[in-house]
Amino acid sequence: MPGYRQARLAEFLRDEISAIIQRELRDPRLGFVSVTRVELSPDLRHARVFVSVYGSHEEQEAALQALQGAAGFIRRLIAPHLHTRHIPELHFKLDRSLEHAEQVARLLYQIERERQTDMAGTSKDDDHS
Repeated sequence: MPGYRQARLAEFLRDEISAIIQRELRDPRLGFVSVTRVELSPDLRHARVFVSVYGSHEEQEAALQALQGAAGFIRRLIAPHLHTRHIPELHFKLDRSLEHAEQVARLLYQIERERQTDMAGTSKDDDHS
């Protein structure tokens, strides 16, 4: 059942990498970073680590560079806890799903406000008829 093993390993990596970022990395470019998910290749040799970074686009890019630079260090800290033949190569990616969700929520709010404005205008027109 490779799907189950892959999912368990991805969850373990997410938790371990999160802890390492919080406790071990002292890079000032790493402001508020959270690991949102990890996707493993079928052979378990590569892991895409999705992170959410609070800050401007420049701060997000700087945090990604810091994480990619620390990937080897993170792998070495994870290695003793992993019981696999290979320690996956870590590839950090920005998770833009939170930004996307915020944008969708903003658009829905704007549509609702416009609907309420239109309905208020319609009811005023009905009063004057």
